[in-house]
Amino acid sequence: MIALLPVYRPSLHLPELAAELLRTGSTAGVVVVDDGSGSDSAEPLDAAEGLGCTVLRHATNRGKGIALKTGLRHIADAFPGEDAVSADADGQHSVADIERVGRRVGDTGRLVLGVRSFDTDVPLRSRFGNGLTRLLFRAATGRDVRDTQTGLRGYPAGLFPWLLAVPGEQFEYEMNVLLRGARDGHPVDQVDIATTYLADNASSHFGSLSDSVRIYRPLLRYALTPGGR
Repeated sequence: MIALLPVYRPSLHLPELAAELLRTGSTAGVVVVDDGSGSDSAEPLDAAEGLGCTVLRHATNRGKGIALKTGLRHIADAFPGEDAVSADADGQHSVADIERVGRRVGDTGRLVLGVRSFDTDVPLRSRFGNGLTRLLFRAATGRDVRDTQTGLRGYPAGLFPWLLAVPGEQFEYEMNVLLRGARDGHPVDQVDIATTYLADNASSHFGSLSDSVRIYRPLLRYALTPGGR
């Protein structure tokens, strides 16, 4: 398993997470994709690189979907046959949960989602957004995905070519993966993980309105188009 950490303006949580991942020996490598953070983020990125992580850099901010594809493409070339687990590097995802998702991918060869519980102390916008998206996704695809917006996802190596062909440059890419997976018959496993929000999820770079539009547009298009195309 390779840990894939797409980041934009990361904090010092990044090298802390990377160090713990490398210390446990559960990963064959850690790949960080910096999506155009700029010089202000040099300290955490340089620290991660100094630990032995591969740090790939975009000159400008291109979007999470592009960052994920950059990472997957590199992993396919540099670590052939290794699965990838993408995680947020802001403190939301623990090493134990990353490892849990990685084990499930290795055991099944399926897409895996680390799903949060929304019954606890969760910011209102996150609880409402996930509930609405879950409802619409189930209506469109017939699949009940409990956490459509989780950033902790396992990607089996055998699906890399398919994943790289899924359209999407920003946050909508992860929704498109789920929609195309439903259309193309790729099963999705769901693994329970801890629900952690730091400072009411203040570190998130998800833009409430603009990114919500990007996510709901492909979902509605899928629902309204025969065959989900």
